[in-house]
Amino acid sequence: MSPSLPEIVAGPILRHCNNNHFTVWLITTNPNYFHCKLFNDESSFFDRKLTKDEFTQVQVGTFAFINLIHLTLEEPLPNHCPINYNLGISSSIDADEIKWLEDCISDLTYKSHLTPHFSIEPNVENMFHGSCRKPHFDSIDGLTIVDNELAKFAEQSRQTQKQNEKHPSMLMLSGDQIYADDVAGPMLDAIHQVMHLLGLFDESWQGAIVNNTQELLAHANCFYNRHQLLPHDSENKAVYDKMFAASKKPIFTSVNSANHLVTFSEVIAMYALSWSPALWETVNLSKTFINLKEQQLYDKELKVINKFSKELFKVRRALAHIPTYMIFDDHDITDDWNLTRGWEETAYGNPFSKRIIGNTLIGYWLCQGWGNAPEKFNSLTTDIERRFTAQGLVEQDTLIDELIAWNQWHYHLNTSPKVVVLDTRTQRWRSESKANKPSGLMDWESLSNLQQELIGQPSVIMVSPAPIYGVKLIEVIQRIFTFFGQPLMVDAENWMAHKGTANVILNIFQHPKTPPNFIILSGDVHYSFVYEVTHRFRRNRSKILQITCSGIKNQFPDKLLHTLDKLNRYLYATYSPLNWFTKRRRMKIRVRKPFENKRSHLLNQSGIGQILIEDDGKKVEASVLVENDKKIIFKKIKVSSFMFNFLYLFYV
Repeated sequence: MSPSLPEIVAGPILRHCNNNHFTVWLITTNPNYFHCKLFNDESSFFDRKLTKDEFTQVQVGTFAFINLIHLTLEEPLPNHCPINYNLGISSSIDADEIKWLEDCISDLTYKSHLTPHFSIEPNVENMFHGSCRKPHFDSIDGLTIVDNELAKFAEQSRQTQKQNEKHPSMLMLSGDQIYADDVAGPMLDAIHQVMHLLGLFDESWQGAIVNNTQELLAHANCFYNRHQLLPHDSENKAVYDKMFAASKKPIFTSVNSANHLVTFSEVIAMYALSWSPALWETVNLSKTFINLKEQQLYDKELKVINKFSKELFKVRRALAHIPTYMIFDDHDITDDWNLTRGWEETAYGNPFSKRIIGNTLIGYWLCQGWGNAPEKFNSLTTDIERRFTAQGLVEQDTLIDELIAWNQWHYHLNTSPKVVVLDTRTQRWRSESKANKPSGLMDWESLSNLQQELIGQPSVIMVSPAPIYGVKLIEVIQRIFTFFGQPLMVDAENWMAHKGTANVILNIFQHPKTPPNFIILSGDVHYSFVYEVTHRFRRNRSKILQITCSGIKNQFPDKLLHTLDKLNRYLYATYSPLNWFTKRRRMKIRVRKPFENKRSHLLNQSGIGQILIEDDGKKVEASVLVENDKKIIFKKIKVSSFMFNFLYLFYV
């Protein structure tokens, strides 16, 4: 038994749920069995102990077990009504003593509700979406806003005894759910305490300054100087020294890699501390054995981290009440992950950097990817008990090789409209001519499969971690750096950076069998904007609405963004001839402006995106919910003439 630790240290998080499936993820401190109840006021849909083939349990420490419960239901769950659920935890399948969720977690439910609940909404009329959640960024956490909104729906359903038809269908997280490459000092401090408390397993590796977990933790550069321990590329170093006067440029390209996660145990602890308040109550953040400069930074970060941790009860509650879907971008693994063929060859050619990337991939699989479509991971979970043992992870490098080669992270949801979630990291179109040329975000085969997914659909919600239609001026800057062979310096990751990928994705949108209504959800960029896209020379063809919402807890440097936005509006206005020099010249792009911002086309505020859909995708309201219960709606701009556009530019 675990020593004075919570029974549940992370979760429950609702994952893939529909009429026939119920999926929930959680981390427990003991190797438990489960009893599951699904019910409402009229009926009981499921009520029994689970068999071993209905949940998978992965031991990642002496007192740490990752559990994924995935039920295929014989009796379909009803639509548009609250469905209550409860989980019972017992030490054995025959044990009489059962601890239910209310016995383990005191603040998991909403007012006047005895158990967590959710709603099956096959018609997507209301959903939340967002990306980029950095714990130590000083802003509101957008996931707490989700909790506020769900609390309103819970109160409404309690009063009316029925579900509102516009109840959110899902929460879609489109990348950078954690920042494995940019960890605050207090967070890393908490991670190491959690590793000890849970007995998370040590590991060893070869070819580095430190070669095992204990050497890493004991090293003088463990805090705020980990970039000195990471493997380095001499070619990158020379260029970076010249451009930015940095001392070293690691293979890991993040400029904030001073506390980059290294071990698998650090990754698991990071997930538990990012999604649940349970373990924060067991740690003591009072680091005093670092130098003065680092101590000042630690204290500054501590204020933000304390605020972050105190609001995690709302995050845990929200994630327990709404089906949540995820896909990685780069920071879930490491900055610029798979940006170029040269980066891949360098990173995977070094055993230490390969181990670091592999550890974050294992963490993503177990804590994020698994719950999106559990059946896709059957081949990985077949021998999971052999790999994850009470003595530690067995054949770790072999598993990492398997995950690096794995390309089934993408998935779709059979909702209306259909939701198609793209993997833009592992299915890349790699350049054969130049190693430092940006890879296409998807290769020919994956784009062909995407087209097949779209055929025959009246409307589609497509989730791309990076915007397909970005801010043109920023893309031009990225193109300039790429021309000089330095795409890593500006994160040249956009759909238009690779000619082959750009042509194929734009041709898909113009294909006769393409759905007439597209909604593209994206993030990555740390600001929000909305584009309406139509074909210049075709009528009654596909209409595309791209909604970019970023970040949940992150923002772009405000002054720089204002400058870039103003220049972009001037140089690439609707009737600007410069548009004809872009790959999107055959498409007409109109901007929806944030309603409360009379000047900027871009919104630079942390929050959570919300879309309301009517008439099968023909009418869509896009907004961002920000602090103080404000809702910023993106409104259409009416432009009727060249002169109006010209005068407008100079006015703003």
